[in-house]
Amino acid sequence: MKRIDCFLPYVDDPQVAVTLGNLKAQPEIASVRLLEAATFTSTLSIKKIASLAEAPFVLIYTKTTDLRFGAFSLERLISVAEDTSAAMVYSDHFKEAGGERIFAPVIDYQFGSLRDDFDFGSVLLYRTSALKEAVSRMDVDYEYAGLYDLRLKVSQKGSLVHVNEYLYYEIETDNRKSGEKQFDYVNPRNRAVQIEMEKACTRHLKDIGGYLEPEFKEVEFSREDFEYEASVVIPCKNRVRTIGDALKSALGQKTSFPYNVIVVDDNSTDGTVEVIKSFLDDPKLVYIAQDKTYHAIGGNWNAALHHPKCGRYAIQLDSDDVYSGEDTVQKFVDAFHEMKCAMVIGTYRITDFNMQTLPPGIIDHREWTPDNGRNNALRINGLGAPRAFYVPLLREINFPVTKYGEDYAVGLRVSREYSIGRIYDVVYNCRRWEDNSDAALDIEKVNANNLYKDKLRTWELQARILLNEKKQKKS
Repeated sequence: MKRIDCFLPYVDDPQVAVTLGNLKAQPEIASVRLLEAATFTSTLSIKKIASLAEAPFVLIYTKTTDLRFGAFSLERLISVAEDTSAAMVYSDHFKEAGGERIFAPVIDYQFGSLRDDFDFGSVLLYRTSALKEAVSRMDVDYEYAGLYDLRLKVSQKGSLVHVNEYLYYEIETDNRKSGEKQFDYVNPRNRAVQIEMEKACTRHLKDIGGYLEPEFKEVEFSREDFEYEASVVIPCKNRVRTIGDALKSALGQKTSFPYNVIVVDDNSTDGTVEVIKSFLDDPKLVYIAQDKTYHAIGGNWNAALHHPKCGRYAIQLDSDDVYSGEDTVQKFVDAFHEMKCAMVIGTYRITDFNMQTLPPGIIDHREWTPDNGRNNALRINGLGAPRAFYVPLLREINFPVTKYGEDYAVGLRVSREYSIGRIYDVVYNCRRWEDNSDAALDIEKVNANNLYKDKLRTWELQARILLNEKKQKKS
């Protein structure tokens, strides 16, 4: 029995020739149809797929490069789909680039895996009945978000199952390092795409009970007395080349109120401590030397937040970055009072080590809106930088003790109940260089990071659904 109808994006005959031949040689393939590549991810194309599909399963190949399968791979995908009653299955695979073949594992889909750039690989095997049911509920026509909308709607009624076996070979055309890819979603050239993705995700959140109305708790800034109005917090470990620049930038701020700088060193061994100590003649500097237990960035932040010299507002400065001017701290404190919010996020410029602007330049997260920002935060992988926090609240929440995603976790938690303010002036220079923690991660580390952030989204989404259920009971 031929159980799969295939759909491929079409540019021209040479582009599909190899993949077409490979698919037609597979005994499970009932038909192969070509759809215009330029509109392949549109709602119109997804509806067309649903109308043409007749076999029990639909295979959607999302790339325009050559595709090959291992022996009995399609049979294996079908077997798992039938054993688990999955609505969609996807698998690990191989990527080929420049004559080299590498393993390309992907990660398990979670309830909170709402990123529109979630990596399923290029082969998606849908149960036809699940696909058609999801399409029957599509009442918005997207130009870019049709495939994303399909995945969200299918996940509402069925499971998306990861087969952690290497079942096919695809050609990799994006050979950039991990640190070069992470800003794609905020690139202004992708703005129209992001608007549609946000719309589809917001609709999904409403469908599953996870959407939050724009109603926020008020922040009482006078609830505690503080010696300092603000603290610049600099966690660091082995940053001998950059910590001096960060400290000069932080200690050189001009404010109308008392502030200090808290640098938390996590057992540096490269001379960083000596650089920090050379600044200790400035009374504004507070130096915390961590003990030998595990702290990571989150633990270092907690040490600063709970220090008796910490100010009312804690403002981020990473140890390899600098503020863009002498008024950054003042701008953040002014923003807290003007916007009455529990957290403020600024705008930064990406530069090289020598402060020369790198593409895409300014990262301002203008997709954040006061009404829907906290909902859209579940779709994207970060909320922006630099971040500043109302300390009494953060002392209740605390950072997770991890070196990745700690800021995102806190941002999600704050946004569940409180508003987050934005500064759209550039207040920060984010230096990209070879020692950045995310400059060139291997695929296993990228997967681990994404898996953790998906877990954060899952926990937060579950909490928001529970919050809405409690509100409904009270009303």
